[in-house]
Amino acid sequence: MQKNIFQYNLFISIVSLLLIITAATNSFANETPVTDKQFSDIELRLLLQQAITDSDSFTDKFDAEVWLLDMSNRLKKKISQPEKRLKLLRQIHQEASRANLHPELVLAVIDVESNFDRFAISKAGAQGLMQVMPFWLKEIGQPRDSLFNVRTNLRMGCTILKYYLKKEKGDLTRALARYNGSLGRYKYTNKVFKLLNERWYKQ
Repeated sequence: MQKNIFQYNLFISIVSLLLIITAATNSFANETPVTDKQFSDIELRLLLQQAITDSDSFTDKFDAEVWLLDMSNRLKKKISQPEKRLKLLRQIHQEASRANLHPELVLAVIDVESNFDRFAISKAGAQGLMQVMPFWLKEIGQPRDSLFNVRTNLRMGCTILKYYLKKEKGDLTRALARYNGSLGRYKYTNKVFKLLNERWYKQ
């Protein structure tokens, strides 16, 4: 008796599934062709979903999608490829969260330091997105690591900035100046705050 009930339920489920597939197929057949913009939006949505799935720094998937989409649109002028934007944003969010920093602050720092050029090198020899000095690799016993590796650069840059923030007892102005090696001057910190307010925090 139980076997017959199971077989009947299975048959009903299969029929229902076939009806749904048929209805969906007819629906798609009657739709207007997908435009390039619509395709781009669909592609971006899929990339967002993948980025959210891979991320371990978001506690809520809806919040993750909103943040990634918002920041991706803001970053579009700097990085044209949506895949690269989303991958970088996910890494920034992860490393900023790991260091207990606001990811928007890290975005503003990268904006000023390297203009999102992962291979940037300053006159002083600082390297990568967050312009970390190479001597830090030797200091931590990892001289073979590369500061052009995005994950390495972000992790070290965020860790250094958080250290200075603690050292300055939460004074972000002084912490940023220490990070830039310009303590006592305000040109650098003003740039970071300007971009933070006008590009990354602006609603």
